[in-house]
Amino acid sequence: MTALIALIRKDLILFLSDRRTMLLTLVMPIVLGAFFGFVSGGNSDKETAKIPIALVMQDNHPISQKIAQGLITEPNLQVTELALEPAQDLVRKGKLNVAIVIPAGFGQSAGAALFGAGKKPELPIFYDPSQAAVLAMVKGMLTQQVMQHVSAEMFGGASGLSLVDKSITELDADPERAAGQPELREFLGSVKKFQSKTRSAATTATTATTATTDVNTDKSSDKNTSTVATASAASDSAALSPNTVDKPATEAGLSMPFTTKDQAMVAGDPVVAHYNGYAHSFAGMTVQFILFMAIDAGISVLAARRLGLWNRLLAAPVGLNTLLAARAFSCALIAFALTGVIFAVAGVVFKVQIAGSYIGFVGVALSFSLMTASFGLLIAAFGKTPEAARGIAVFATLIMVMLGGAWIPSFLFPQWLQNLTLIVPTRWALDGFDAMTWRGLGLQAAVLPIVVQLGFMVLFSSLALWQFRRQQNSI
Repeated sequence: MTALIALIRKDLILFLSDRRTMLLTLVMPIVLGAFFGFVSGGNSDKETAKIPIALVMQDNHPISQKIAQGLITEPNLQVTELALEPAQDLVRKGKLNVAIVIPAGFGQSAGAALFGAGKKPELPIFYDPSQAAVLAMVKGMLTQQVMQHVSAEMFGGASGLSLVDKSITELDADPERAAGQPELREFLGSVKKFQSKTRSAATTATTATTATTDVNTDKSSDKNTSTVATASAASDSAALSPNTVDKPATEAGLSMPFTTKDQAMVAGDPVVAHYNGYAHSFAGMTVQFILFMAIDAGISVLAARRLGLWNRLLAAPVGLNTLLAARAFSCALIAFALTGVIFAVAGVVFKVQIAGSYIGFVGVALSFSLMTASFGLLIAAFGKTPEAARGIAVFATLIMVMLGGAWIPSFLFPQWLQNLTLIVPTRWALDGFDAMTWRGLGLQAAVLPIVVQLGFMVLFSSLALWQFRRQQNSI
């Protein structure tokens, strides 16, 4: 036992004395975690970025103008009006995500197509192929604006009244078609009645407003300056009162028959709590750089074997099991301490909280540290030379980190790849850290990640021990 403690103490002293390695292992995950966390949204206190798009207007129809205005006022879009070629060039260069073209004649054609009286016009959309998800969002907002303003104009605007009259005239001029589509004739007639009633109500409201204004003006002109000021103030108050005169009828059209109430499912009060993107990014970078530290631990064993130090230790009254256990425990202690320091910095500086179980967090961190130590032993056992082993180990680590979701969230992977990542230990480590931090889940959510990582620790340790004994017996 004394030899084991002495070997562990020796490894800890060597790690702390290597300032370059210690700073690299400690500082880099904090820097990269902060960067990736900021890119992914940070603590959600900042305003959501608008989607930059171009709008190419080639139609002066009232419908097209209203669609354009609706897109410009859309809070999630940053619209720039451009000509066709400059818009295409900016999208091609990645400066804009999408360019929407409203071609000549679109307004008239869209209105006719709404009643089935014409062919559906096309709206050209040019997009950056790397922004396919953004394209779907922009098309949704564009559809809302087109349906609302086309239907409003068709049911209450001058263009709609003219189109309905034209459609009825054409239908009546073709008795055979009219006989085959009596429902269409009835529908167009009903639309015409609705249009006439809407325009009549709007005209009446406008006339009443004009008459009221004229009366107030005449009364004001018959009084002295002080009376004029008093009457003017009273007139302004009456004009602002909703009960003084009827408001003119507003233009209405088809719109979404619902509104959504979005609520992020995060730990704590759902009204005031926010998703903290730093939590996942710090977990990912912690896993990555601590695995790199395990690589260095394994490479140091290979270097000691090359120099003959490993054989000298084995020749001393220290068994192979003791040497391997000391190396594993010292590596696990360093990994566990680094995890604690990194998350402490994340908590103090970036407000990352352990919103779930503290015991679960410690369990996930400890099981990950033990799995990391066994991974280092595996590298030392199967590596031929320090140079060759480092290249292979770094490649394997990067693959595990990528599949675990440290760089790209695993939900973006195809379903078959998501299922495949379940055989990667880093996936379970990241899921465990996420569950104990921003998801705010209980201890039960940490049990499976802990068990799986301990299982990988047993597997890696068994393989490493088998290979070390095999090498020792061959000497």
